[in-house]
Amino acid sequence: MSHRERETSTARIVLLAGIASGQGKTTVTAAIARKLQQQGKRVRVFKTGPDYLDPMILQRACGSEVYALDLWMVGLDACKRLLAEAAAEADVVLIEGVMGLYDGDPSSADLAQAFGVPVIAVLDAGKMARTAGAIVMGLQQYGPVNLAGVVLNRIASDNHKNQIVQGLRDVPVLATLPKLSTSLPERHLGLVQPDEIAQVDALLDQLAESIVLDEVAWEAMQPVELPLDGSMTQVQPLLAGRKIAVARDAAFAFAYHANLACLRALGAELAFFAPLQDEPIPADADGVYIPGGYPELHCATLSSAQRWQTSLREAHARHVPILAECGGMMAVTESITDAEGKVWPMAGLLPGQVAMQPRIAGLGMQSLATAQGELRGHAFHYSTLETPLASVGETIRRSNGAVGEYVYRHGSLTATYFHAYFASCPAATARLFSYGEQS
Repeated sequence: MSHRERETSTARIVLLAGIASGQGKTTVTAAIARKLQQQGKRVRVFKTGPDYLDPMILQRACGSEVYALDLWMVGLDACKRLLAEAAAEADVVLIEGVMGLYDGDPSSADLAQAFGVPVIAVLDAGKMARTAGAIVMGLQQYGPVNLAGVVLNRIASDNHKNQIVQGLRDVPVLATLPKLSTSLPERHLGLVQPDEIAQVDALLDQLAESIVLDEVAWEAMQPVELPLDGSMTQVQPLLAGRKIAVARDAAFAFAYHANLACLRALGAELAFFAPLQDEPIPADADGVYIPGGYPELHCATLSSAQRWQTSLREAHARHVPILAECGGMMAVTESITDAEGKVWPMAGLLPGQVAMQPRIAGLGMQSLATAQGELRGHAFHYSTLETPLASVGETIRRSNGAVGEYVYRHGSLTATYFHAYFASCPAATARLFSYGEQS
């Protein structure tokens, strides 16, 4: 019997959360995922919120695609379906939380409560002992949540661990990770991409070897049962017969797996190309998607990539619909001024210039109202755009209803700092890849 024929799916599902960012949630989640995988278990991992970088590390650790879970951006029903499908094919499902357990709206705690998922608290215990017990008690009772146990990160010694355990009372320690000389480095949007870390698999193997799981406590956690609903909302094949060229390399890596899946569900064929390798857009492409990433770190290469720039201009001249998001938008402007003040010419499709800033210039969950419905997503960028163009739309911040990011259209090009979650409104997504066709 296939998992889609079963009424429910069952797996050990846990949400790993901390008291704040910087507790080592990604490191711990990656360590557990790799260790369980090495033990022969089938492991799936999810990331709470709109993050792009953490899922790359987690995907490398578990060997399976990592999807976002967010009750607002992804939606309750879609989150439930993604979790149930993962539980049907895996022995263990790990969900890495975002920020602190109760931070954000919706929070990681809200996600855990929505699906009856137990919470594992990840604590950076490097500079505490019995006080950890008070913190854990607060996490447990504030919601409350079903706190299944804790993972102690940066433990100095057995004596250090024992002092902490004395303060935890009846909460089991599911795992400990000692202080290590190496760790996963960070950058301004979060962790760096796994391909940028020398010997990333060796580091993940070291984490898996170093983390100590309490097998008895782990096996004592009850599996979570989720209903399997095969009646997923059908997506009309509005892009049937279309080929969408997708930029994909270290400069343009911020594309949700769910976005690519949505394009395929809409009927599109995807063809990938790498601007950093100066690969041109396929001549038979019916649309182009340039997602976000780190173009500011690759200005010299992109500035000299004449084949890709020429192919982009030619596609635009043929009225091929082009969607450029955040970093993608940066690369299609006239120039990028990097953090050192050097100006780099770019593709010049969008009139205007981009300049890197020392502080965050845009952040948060946002929505875009369209004729087809509300498209949800987020923004997170350290650059600003100066353009003579008037915007054709604007996103609304979920937190306060204020204007978030502007949407620009220049011929068949749609450009914005807004990262759209395509599955939140497939019809609106299809429309984004249709502008310019009637020109």
